[in-house]
Amino acid sequence: MQASANTGSMPATTYVSIGQIKPLGAALELPKSSGGCDTLDDESKATCGTSAGPDDMPLEIWDKVKNHPCYSEEAHHHYARMHVAVAPACNIQCNYCNRKYDCSNESRPGVVSQKLTPEQAVRKVVAVASEIPQMTVLGVAGPGDSLANPKKTFDTFRMLQEQAPDIKLCMSTNGLALPELVDEICQYNIDHVTITINMVDPAIGEKIYPWIFWNHKRITGYEASRILHEQQMKGLEMLTARGVLTKINSVLIPGINDEHLIEVNREVKKRGAFLHNIMPLISEAEHGTVFGLTGQRGPSASELKAVQDACMGGANLMRHCRQCRADAVGLLGEDRSEEFTMDKLEQMEVVYDLGKRKTYQDKVEVERQAQHAAKQEALAASSALMAGDDLQVLVAVATKGGGRVNEHFGHVTEFQVFQVSAAEALFVGHRRVDQYCQGGEGDDEQLPSVVRAINDCHAVLVAKIGACPKDDLTAAGIEAVDQYVGEFIEKAALGWFNDYRSRIASGAVVHQNRGDAQIRQGAFTGLAEAA
Repeated sequence: MQASANTGSMPATTYVSIGQIKPLGAALELPKSSGGCDTLDDESKATCGTSAGPDDMPLEIWDKVKNHPCYSEEAHHHYARMHVAVAPACNIQCNYCNRKYDCSNESRPGVVSQKLTPEQAVRKVVAVASEIPQMTVLGVAGPGDSLANPKKTFDTFRMLQEQAPDIKLCMSTNGLALPELVDEICQYNIDHVTITINMVDPAIGEKIYPWIFWNHKRITGYEASRILHEQQMKGLEMLTARGVLTKINSVLIPGINDEHLIEVNREVKKRGAFLHNIMPLISEAEHGTVFGLTGQRGPSASELKAVQDACMGGANLMRHCRQCRADAVGLLGEDRSEEFTMDKLEQMEVVYDLGKRKTYQDKVEVERQAQHAAKQEALAASSALMAGDDLQVLVAVATKGGGRVNEHFGHVTEFQVFQVSAAEALFVGHRRVDQYCQGGEGDDEQLPSVVRAINDCHAVLVAKIGACPKDDLTAAGIEAVDQYVGEFIEKAALGWFNDYRSRIASGAVVHQNRGDAQIRQGAFTGLAEAA
């Protein structure tokens, strides 16, 4: 393990493992159904965090994740979530966090435009669920920590259970106060809990966390990270034992915990974590975080993917996280919170119709099954055509939802990225970009930033694209493809890949490896600044 940078704060004995810090009891017998699906040996099956279905996990687990956009990659194309900002206080300080308000054009955790009371939050949830019937999940994710504000958090869940019983309840926490509140979490039928765990070695943790507030006092350094670590591991084990699905969020910080996250993945899997979400550090200086002001960089696209790939075989990975605001509304990758501000809610007549919501969701499920069937058909055809071929490439996709290629290149603010081979079309991430078309015209100054964001991709699938940006992308080595408009993404990606492979075989094109790409998450977009 790494030694502490601040040796003065180190104890006399070196940290080795959680068992040596504080025994958590004998080997824990974890219920098979509560820890999520096991890592699958058959590579043709997807992991839980991607598109696993009822054949890949126990039925009771499938019922919990099938329409949760964060716990199922396939579901995130079709179902929406929302967060309510009822938890302003936090009991730890992270070097990557700076909670600010009135940042409506910004997308990153800890940012909200307006704090809500539990009563206001419930009114907003009911209104949103009435207008967006595919909204199936309500989460409390800040802007501080949900369990540092337990009364506000649980009051919100209690009232919401009474008024909208069909909505899944979800919460995020740093885990410091978790063990003492597991009973209350279960009392309110909160089936999904996300814990942010960035280390399992306090020597690394003290580089990330300046302090915690514990037992009515502020604690710093190694000791603070040691306490936080113990609480996180204990809380995770307790949730697993109670059948609560847990997702672990980890922020990848180059040079600090990048290699260490492989061990984090291993340790949380031991304790029954359902998913592990490894996210890139957001460290733009304008956010005012410690890491931003000290020049700590975030990872590149290839660095993030390398760590995620290195964790394959451990806890199942989530790769479709958008690092949402604490007041986000809508599908992952979109934010409709401005449609539901408190002043607008006062003018709305809200009628919560369970029957209408179910009817709409039944239609969504038909579309989702069609997407799944199209993917399986395309995979079967591709595998038969390209048996034994080990080529794989990245493909960017312009989509506005529904799992289809259905967005104009000039309107994209986020590309979805798929790793495509003869055996799979695997979602591996997304790339935020400045919108190319602004005011109805293409902005050539924005195109280089778009190219940088998808520079590791061999093709970009779009509904439509103009001649000029298409030529510029071709010059950059990225093929712009508009022949699959309206097709399901996986089918389109595999169709393009098979055509690309045949062109390589005929000598029409020469395959070349692509470069790295730039991750732009959390920063203001050019369009937002112009507004």
